[in-house]
Amino acid sequence: MNVQSGYAQSDYGARLVSPQEQVLYDHWLGCVNSEQPDVLVQRFNKLFIDGSGYEDREVVSSLDTILMDRNADHYFHHILNRCCHILINRWQKNREHQPAIAELVSLFEYTPSQAVREVSRARSVRRLRDIVAQFGKTEQYLMLKRLVQVMARENEPGLRSLQPLGTLIGRYPYLYQHCLLTDESPQEQKTHVRRIQSQAQRKVELDLSQYVNYRVRRSRLKRQGLLDQQGQWLRPSTNPTLLSDRELVDSLQQFSGKDACGRTYKDLALLFRSQCCESVSFKSFKDDLYEYIVSGVDPAYGRQHFNDALFQHLRDISPENNPQRLNDFLMVRTCSNLFNFLVVDPAGAHSHFVFIDLINNLGATLTTGLLLRILLLCRKVKPYLERRLSTLFSHYELAKQDSVGWLVKMLETLNLALSLTFGHLDISHALA
Repeated sequence: MNVQSGYAQSDYGARLVSPQEQVLYDHWLGCVNSEQPDVLVQRFNKLFIDGSGYEDREVVSSLDTILMDRNADHYFHHILNRCCHILINRWQKNREHQPAIAELVSLFEYTPSQAVREVSRARSVRRLRDIVAQFGKTEQYLMLKRLVQVMARENEPGLRSLQPLGTLIGRYPYLYQHCLLTDESPQEQKTHVRRIQSQAQRKVELDLSQYVNYRVRRSRLKRQGLLDQQGQWLRPSTNPTLLSDRELVDSLQQFSGKDACGRTYKDLALLFRSQCCESVSFKSFKDDLYEYIVSGVDPAYGRQHFNDALFQHLRDISPENNPQRLNDFLMVRTCSNLFNFLVVDPAGAHSHFVFIDLINNLGATLTTGLLLRILLLCRKVKPYLERRLSTLFSHYELAKQDSVGWLVKMLETLNLALSLTFGHLDISHALA
């Protein structure tokens, strides 16, 4: 039997929502508005995990009709994911309800041990349990588990290094779009992720601002010889990053301060853009871009192999367009392609030797500076960089944090740079 008739447009791909699916969505929308999270978790377990004993016969009938479709195993994970996010979207708004999110997601880790009590539904329940068991292997479930990490409080510092890298995802709002969403994510999920991303970004900027203000005021009192007398009135603020105090201060100065010639990263990008107007050829632009990038690289390191590799990579980008005038399309293509070379190629073998080599030799701050030069030149490629960083995060997600300290330091430094460059964080007063 195929239930695909009388459909409404779906949020995922080209699939459409059947009337039976809509019954499920409407049911959970009604329940989440009137029942407490603990009751809803029990409901969810009874309907989808155990599969039997659910009181609402219309909902059960609709579920069984869907399960009779021979293609249900190809799309039922979308239904489960959307039902989860209908509940999560509401619970996330209430701090007291947020712990229920982890309880809901953990339901899929358990296998029903009880036999099917409803003989008339035995076949349907067995099929449901088989399909739900497969949900634990899907990308949708992985993103639900990441969402739990975002919502969870961080581990104690002493235990953090032994935890997987994945537990840190909540610290990096710029990873949310690619680590918590796919093109097929339902609207409830997109709405939720946008909301928590905005909240997380505000928290990053607020914590940094409070820390910088505390440091500035404390330093001022110390210079005036008033620290012992008035320091007790300062509201202490601890370093909100996983960088050392020295690394944090150096990074803040690097991305908010000026170079020896009195220019910021933004100034350098504006100067370069003013010089490479659209009248230049694409080849000439790539040659100039090479000089723009290597000017931020230690010459001793660049001469070893980096400069030659970068030059060859730029040369190989769309050589057929070399005689053409530079245009916006070629600018975006070139800058996004550079991230394949500098960070990782998500479509390739995920090789990131150059990225590790840069971090080991230049450090996280100067490596971030190279990426920032490109972002400020073409802000449209910011999502491309975020996608590549998400690829690396996913690659090392299960690794212990102390084994990928280089990546943690890089993610933290990028958090600073992106907040200072594209957010509302302004610490120029602290550098004056």
